[in-house]
Amino acid sequence: MALHVVLLFFTSICQFAAGFAHGEFTSRASSGCGKTQFFPGITQYRFGLKSSGKDRSYSYHLPSTYDKNEQYPLVLGFHGSSTTGVLFELDTKLSESRFSGQKIMVYPNGIDGSWAGPSYHTGSTVDEDLQFVSDIIADLKSKVCVDEKRIYATGISNGGGFVSTLACSKVGGQFAAFASGSGAFYTDLNGCSPARTPLPFLEVHGGADNTVFYEGGEGEGGLLPSIPSWLEAWAQRNGCTTKAEDDTADNKVHHLSWKCNEVKGLLQHYKVDDMGHCWADTEPNLTQIPVPQGPAPIQASALMMSFFDRFSNP
Repeated sequence: MALHVVLLFFTSICQFAAGFAHGEFTSRASSGCGKTQFFPGITQYRFGLKSSGKDRSYSYHLPSTYDKNEQYPLVLGFHGSSTTGVLFELDTKLSESRFSGQKIMVYPNGIDGSWAGPSYHTGSTVDEDLQFVSDIIADLKSKVCVDEKRIYATGISNGGGFVSTLACSKVGGQFAAFASGSGAFYTDLNGCSPARTPLPFLEVHGGADNTVFYEGGEGEGGLLPSIPSWLEAWAQRNGCTTKAEDDTADNKVHHLSWKCNEVKGLLQHYKVDDMGHCWADTEPNLTQIPVPQGPAPIQASALMMSFFDRFSNP
């Protein structure tokens, strides 16, 4: 009898690992399924969401072919400092069907244009911003048809750093995978306690970033880890056992991929040698202007959406 129980346990673990690697889990529908939505395909705005006693806001974009009875993945995109969710949407082009496809895109707004973590942010605490994320998800699940097992987060710079803060929190347990572009990981030096492991993570960074240095050091909002040490910390948390490097685009792009808990490519990183502090894009975007920076050899929006498609929340 005891042997039978043990065999059943290990069979369940193997089935979980196989499903995790290939995104084969069944979906879980939210209470918003079946409710009619107006203006799909057009970005809509949500003001006055009460969170931690404060009025917060976000925008969201439903697929133009939205079906009230179909369950959709949810992707939250966090803007960088001194900007807004609308500008992040414009920069990344993530609401375009070629990237988001059949996904609901969400663009939260940080208080005073930034997210908690760096010293320059004073409008909210880390706990308040994490609660805001949880409140957004609850708000949307009650209105639209969300696949609760397929919720993801991405962001740039300060927002990209907040994505890691989110992954290191209990709230992050609601998410299936994470991705950051030019992430400023201020809070990671204070430790990280993910809601579960392993957690899929993809990071894209410029080797010539003069705002969030690849080698780490003092940033605009405090001390930052080097990107290699940040990646190594996530590799340890995720139980990664192997690492492979793949040079592409005439050796200007370096791709690192780890195998973690028997899942290949669960942790990934792209280093673009000559790219500064911007969103990696093969087309022009606004973040390239102040660097100054031309188009990059890789397109972060496409890479991240493809990465998300591989993973479901257990």
